[in-house]
This record gives sequence, structure tokens and C-alpha cells, in this order.
Amino acid sequence: MAEKRGTARLSVGQTVLGICGALLLLIGHPAAIEAKIVTKCELVKQLTANGISRTYHGHWVCLAKAASKMDTAKVTQLPNLSYNYGIFQINSKEWCRVGYKGGKCSVRCEDLAIDNITKAIQCSKIIQQQNGFKDWQMWEKNCKGKELPDISDCAVIG
Repeated sequence: MAEKRGTARLSVGQTVLGICGALLLLIGHPAAIEAKIVTKCELVKQLTANGISRTYHGHWVCLAKAASKMDTAKVTQLPNLSYNYGIFQINSKEWCRVGYKGGKCSVRCEDLAIDNITKAIQCSKIIQQQNGFKDWQMWEKNCKGKELPDISDCAVIG
């Protein structure tokens, strides 16, 4: 009688369970399916809608370009095992919590990395009001004291 070695067969139930688990991971992490690269004018419009003074728009656009290349769904793991989320790369250690609302912004980190950037802007306002732009190393390196992006061609009402 020949013995079968090294062959593992999954039952139909195990296969279905594996597929359902993969789908839940995708559904539970909307950034995996809702990526969007915004234009500078789209960002300016959203900044205005969320109460950011036009005086600072160039700084925010510069930050978004430097931090995420304007990618709303960017998630970056850092050496300290925290993560940066979204267009402004907001850190999970202090400002948000993975899987539930929390942190100083009282927001789920996953909600900062979707194509609707309202929560990312609101949280970034809190960070900027408390610490200025210095919390963002990419702003310090790429924007501070440097020529900011020209947003004069972005028509904004309001």
C-alpha cells in the first residue's frame, strides 16, 4: 500500500473559512481598497471646507506631498512598531488607535487612511494646534523655510 507523504488537503469548510478570513481583512482595512491620489487643488478645497486658513494651505500641500505623495491610503510601519496613516502620515502611538476610536484625536487610525480625508484633516488640525508642524519630520525636512507649492491656480470659494 503506497503511503502519501507531504500532501495536505483542505476541506471545503477550511477553504471557505480561509477565503472569508481574507475578505474580512480587506473589509476591515478600507485603505487596502480605497486608495486615492489627490491633486493639490482637491486638497486645497478640502482644507478650506474643514476650516484651514488659506494662509496655511501651502504648508499642508507641501506636507502631504512630502509625507505621502498625496496618497490618502498610505500606511507606513516605523521602527518603533507604530504606524503612520494617510495623506498626512499621522502616527498611531499618540494620535489614533488601531481598530477603535482613541488617541488624542479620538479616531480609528484606519479612518485616517481612506479617500475621504475629512478625519485626517481634523486630526492634523489638532496636531498642528498643539505642536505646530514640527511633529512632521517630512515637513521639517521638505517644507520649513523652503518654497511652498504654488496654489494660486486653485480656485477656492469660502
